[in-house]
Amino acid sequence: MLFGLRNSRVDIASRLRKMAGLLLLLVALPVVGFGIGAAIMGRPPIARGDHVSTTVLDRNGQLLRAFTTPEGRWRLPVEGREVDPRYIAMLLAFEDRRFRMHWGADPIAFARATWQLVRYRRLVSGGSTLTMQVARLLEGEHERSAMGKVRQTIRALQLEMNLSKDEVLRLYLRLAPFGGNIEGVRAASWAYFGKEPRRLSIGEAALLVALPQSPGMRRPDRYAGAARVARGRVLAKAVESGIITAEEAKRANAETVPTQRAEFPKLAAHLAEAEIARLPKVSVHHLTVSRDVQANLETLARGHARSLGEKLSAAILVVDHRTGEVIAHVGSSDYFDASRLGAIDMTQAIRSPGSTLKPFIYGLAFESGIAHPETLIEDRPTRFGGYTPKNFDEDFHGTVSIRDALAQSLNIPAVKVLNALGPPRLIARFKRNGVVPVLPGDGEPTLAVGLGGLGMKLADLAQMYAAVARGGETVGLVYSPAKVVPGGGGLRANALTRPTGKSQMLSPVAAWYVTDILKDAPTPPSTIGGRIAYKTGTSYGYRDAWAVGYDGRHTIAVWVGRPDGASTAGLTGRAAAAPLLFDAFPRVAQSRAPLAGAPSGALKASGGALPQPLKRFVEGIEERTTGAFLDPPVQIAFPPDRSEVELAGEGMPVVLKAEGGALPLTWLVDGAPIADGRGQREIEWQPDGRGFVKLSVIDAKGRVDRVTIRLR
Repeated sequence: MLFGLRNSRVDIASRLRKMAGLLLLLVALPVVGFGIGAAIMGRPPIARGDHVSTTVLDRNGQLLRAFTTPEGRWRLPVEGREVDPRYIAMLLAFEDRRFRMHWGADPIAFARATWQLVRYRRLVSGGSTLTMQVARLLEGEHERSAMGKVRQTIRALQLEMNLSKDEVLRLYLRLAPFGGNIEGVRAASWAYFGKEPRRLSIGEAALLVALPQSPGMRRPDRYAGAARVARGRVLAKAVESGIITAEEAKRANAETVPTQRAEFPKLAAHLAEAEIARLPKVSVHHLTVSRDVQANLETLARGHARSLGEKLSAAILVVDHRTGEVIAHVGSSDYFDASRLGAIDMTQAIRSPGSTLKPFIYGLAFESGIAHPETLIEDRPTRFGGYTPKNFDEDFHGTVSIRDALAQSLNIPAVKVLNALGPPRLIARFKRNGVVPVLPGDGEPTLAVGLGGLGMKLADLAQMYAAVARGGETVGLVYSPAKVVPGGGGLRANALTRPTGKSQMLSPVAAWYVTDILKDAPTPPSTIGGRIAYKTGTSYGYRDAWAVGYDGRHTIAVWVGRPDGASTAGLTGRAAAAPLLFDAFPRVAQSRAPLAGAPSGALKASGGALPQPLKRFVEGIEERTTGAFLDPPVQIAFPPDRSEVELAGEGMPVVLKAEGGALPLTWLVDGAPIADGRGQREIEWQPDGRGFVKLSVIDAKGRVDRVTIRLR
């Protein structure tokens, strides 16, 4: 018995010595570590925390596209404010509840771990802090030896001396392992829940807290049972810490554990890759694209192309023409569909634009004063040298107004007007406004360019029609913002890709005439109409179908066809592209923004009330320089007699135009000369107010014309 008592005392003494040694080690490690860390005073190796996946964000900071790191890991950049606060609270409660108080190593946690080891003869809880875990993640090694712990402690002290607590937490949020090649809470949230970690359910937050402790054995896509058990422990700790209630924990435990990984977003794939190629050293790219609109239109384009048949694709470009910002960029119907050559960005492909250029031909004619929407023109067989254009329906419609000619997209009247203007003038106007079409063989432009005999991009058409929607003023397409407002507040104005200075694709009056015609174009079958102005086009051989339209805010350009340039029987702009255009508008905005009203100087008159030179289109230069047109008398072309002119606003001038006569001209209002008349055929006059006014013009030979108008 005495011998047994002696052995018992020896065992107790041995245990006490072991405990004392462990406690001494407990105290010594932080002290020694702190001393070594203070002596080193070097910056810890935190560069790995900056090596993140390249990401592309939309105008509001939402994820469009992400790429793995060079090592093949998903490690998305993330800030503490971008993570659900309940996840942060659970993480600190479960991993390091004194994170905000200690200086890298937690003596209390070491003491608790040591006591539990002595008492239960096994490791019950670790003494590692969140900072020590970050140190281990930065090193890329996990040593479980005593020296490994010492090294982690020294690194943790270095981190705390060089970084704030929030910066340490950010490193953990970026680097924590979540199974496989998933690192960081943001990548894990996308991989397992398909969403940003900004708003997590309680069960989701608890699962993400549990996974880094044993990511290989708890990843839910392989070991859902182990993941569920680990989640339950985190929820129990959250209840104990007062973060959630027992009832909330019960509901969270009932949440389904994901059993497979979700796909990372791949929206705006073509534009994202182009932006990365443009700025390869930037890790976070911002685009003007709206994620929701982009996703909706990609789905729409995919379904539309598949409904049309095999090998066909579709592209859509949406522009806010007030600023030029590209809201959606759908380069193909499906980026990953090789059978449709989906990797080709068809917004940048050079294709024949068909009849989509006709509005610009007529717009130049309106601007030049040789035509008006109600001007009559002949749609009859006509030969221009060796060129004989035909209408799409191969029929002739006789005498029509230019309004009807454009609305019906008749070819012969468009070529007649282009012949009067001269094809080089049309091409020069495009180039002056930043659009450079590709001419066959780089030769001189011919009359064929009016019907699509040149190459142009869908992006070019979007920019050109956006100018018409803006009253003729050109705006460059903007793909990336100059500056992102902190907090996801959207974009500030960007002029990085916008042409400097103002340039006009068309004059305001000409642009409004074009819009006034296009807004009444008949809608395609089986579509819901809307107050938009639009034009379709079909390239030669049924290779490309186009539709471009706009309301008061958005311009949408659509292309449908085969990326390889092959023909498709029956593929037309009206049948294939226009329905896609009309389906796209409600997915961009729920309601249509109203089109702009008539500008000052617009002539609202029927054909019979037009000035004589505008009643019928005069074909050929010869007719304009011979016979009755050799020395015509002066005549006020605008405003016409007994017309009403709406003033655009206070201080806005009215444009006065005269035809014929010998220069210089003298303009009078109610018998008083206009001081700044300048003797020209077109002047700007500043009215004194509203009411009836008598206008007169006298040419150098004393010939006079008078009109009486009402200003409103």
